[in-house]
Amino acid sequence: MQHSTKRILTTHAGSLPRPPDLLEMLAAKEQGKPVDEAARAARLPGAVKEIVQKQIEFGIDIVDDGEYSKPSFVTYVNERLGGFELDSEAPRRGPWVGSREAISFPEFYAAIHVGSRQNRMVCTGPVTYKGHALLQTDIKNLKAALNGSKIEAFMPSISPSNIEEWQRNTYYKTQEEYAAAIADAMREEYKAIVDAGFLLQIDDPRLVSYYLVSPDSSIADCRKWARTRIEILNHALRGIPPEKIRHHTCYGINMGPRVHDMEVKHLLDLILTINAGAYSFEAPNPRHEHEWKIWGNAKLPKDKVLIPGVISHSTVLVEHPELVAERIVKFANLVGRERVIAGSDCGFATFAGSKEVHPSIVWAKMQAMTEGARLASKELWKKAGGKKAIKKAATKKARAKK
Repeated sequence: MQHSTKRILTTHAGSLPRPPDLLEMLAAKEQGKPVDEAARAARLPGAVKEIVQKQIEFGIDIVDDGEYSKPSFVTYVNERLGGFELDSEAPRRGPWVGSREAISFPEFYAAIHVGSRQNRMVCTGPVTYKGHALLQTDIKNLKAALNGSKIEAFMPSISPSNIEEWQRNTYYKTQEEYAAAIADAMREEYKAIVDAGFLLQIDDPRLVSYYLVSPDSSIADCRKWARTRIEILNHALRGIPPEKIRHHTCYGINMGPRVHDMEVKHLLDLILTINAGAYSFEAPNPRHEHEWKIWGNAKLPKDKVLIPGVISHSTVLVEHPELVAERIVKFANLVGRERVIAGSDCGFATFAGSKEVHPSIVWAKMQAMTEGARLASKELWKKAGGKKAIKKAATKKARAKK
């Protein structure tokens, strides 16, 4: 995993807007409509090459495949895990129904959130991993798109706890046993990504959003739940070098009031126990921007990297590059410039076809991020150069006195 040794590096959270033709095929497949799989397979390598090249052109240093083969960051496991069948009893409802937010702002959520279109699965037998061929296709397409270049690449993979929440369990005696079985299966995907030479990003929004969707749970209850799920995740990551792993958590695509987001201070100590070399998290949206100061007291191990969001999916306003630079500099002053990589709060198309942030705005935000990183680098490295010059002059003066 690269560090920002010469300048502030840039990356993002994974999911990027799909091209219209690929999006149409993904949407049809999710809705159970006939799809020309041969045409989809033929289109995918070119689409991945295009999105990798676009990231490079926009100045993104650490890239991915945009998650172009996936209908979403979580539902892609419908095809990759065995032991499940279609859940005919799953309610077709939005993700925030029954949440603290929906309870507090019922009119708002009733007006903007419709029923879920995604198929949900139910666990009816032992969980196994059967997605080897699909994963290898993703790996092959990303490698081909990189074409032997030295640019660093990552590949997102969903955490066990998010699958546990998405796919109902009727087979295992307890939820913890179920989550552990999922972890053992997903370990095959985690290892394969790292073995292929990519960084593994664990997508784990439920870690911080569990509080929001569990109105009957206290903060202490949520911490207990999180501690167990982190232990299960670490078990799945055992033996994989931490410097090959990025952990990403966020509050999801939700342009809402957000007054019930769990505060970072309640989970930070637990997040730092995750077996990862870098931590990616929401930082610039108006409910969380004040929390940057908390990381100064986080006792971050010296070999760990922070990937704070410096552009947000919770607003269509495009951040000014100078504001982006200020956000980067604040974190750099807390933990050191070498340990900060600029990122985004969340994926911009976590569900293919998400319309909350238009693709044109996504790329305007990406450009603001790379320009902001350039401005921050200029300030941070100029400042460091000035300190070295002062120290050198002081040493020279001291020698002259002798």
